[in-house]
Amino acid sequence: MDMKLELVMVPVTDVDRAKEFYVRAGFNADHDQTVSEEVRFVQLTPPGSGCSIAVGKGLTGMAPGSLDNLQMVVADADETHSALTARGIDVSPVEDLPWGRFVRFADPDGNRWALQQLPDWSGSVATAR
Repeated sequence: MDMKLELVMVPVTDVDRAKEFYVRAGFNADHDQTVSEEVRFVQLTPPGSGCSIAVGKGLTGMAPGSLDNLQMVVADADETHSALTARGIDVSPVEDLPWGRFVRFADPDGNRWALQQLPDWSGSVATAR
């Protein structure tokens, strides 16, 4: 049986501010649909990802900013750090750990992301799959 994760709800207070932030971070704005006064759905996809996020109104009962450590894999932590910084995203310094190299950031509501460059089996850093 196959199961594919395709959409993760990210709780935010201001849909337009969140959309602008994620687009600035390099996500593609796939859909922006206002269904009613109570429901707005904005789908955004990170570059190269098969899974998208959704921000909006009336989509989730989670509190804005409550997601912690959403994780994506990147090919090169240093390059990712530089690219996000150039786009005006406040990111952590690259953190070297035995299980990978990490760059971290939070969206305007405080939803926290970890971008991991995976190590290879020998313990040295490898590129993303």
